Amino acid sequence: MNSTHAHLLLNHFPVIGTLIGTMILLYGLLIKNINIQKVSLATIVVMTLIAIPVFLTGEPAEEAVENLPGVVESIIESHEEAAEVAFWVMMLTGVFALITLGLQIVNNPFSKTFVLIALISGIVSFGLMGRTAYLGGQIRHTEIRSNSTVVNNPANETNTSEQGDDD
Repeated sequence: MNSTHAHLLLNHFPVIGTLIGTMILLYGLLIKNINIQKVSLATIVVMTLIAIPVFLTGEPAEEAVENLPGVVESIIESHEEAAEVAFWVMMLTGVFALITLGLQIVNNPFSKTFVLIALISGIVSFGLMGRTAYLGGQIRHTEIRSNSTVVNNPANETNTSEQGDDD
């Protein structure tokens, strides 16, 4: 397995796992069940850890696909920029979740405040991860691209450069 394969294999986990962990956290908060909250916080921490190799394999994955027919550099760049923001927010979410988990284990009264911070951070992380995944999907899935996206076609580039030489 190469880094591109690892990127494609793992990239779904932080998106879906963060959604699941955050929804379970909301449920645990609503029914006031600390054990459910702990499970959800641990899920978010695990998803944060999985996000690390996803982020680190992004650049090698880019290098593997950037010259393939139909791949548009601007879509890759949009995905990369979104991934960087999502990654750092996810890291922050994981830190909040870990701190909250620790505070709950020692029964610290501040844990209630941190649960809310972790919940809000989880929602934001999911949104950013979802947007990143959507943009990443557009790299190779032309069927989900907007109609305004121009496909990188080597034949068109040749024609364009030849037309530029005639002017």
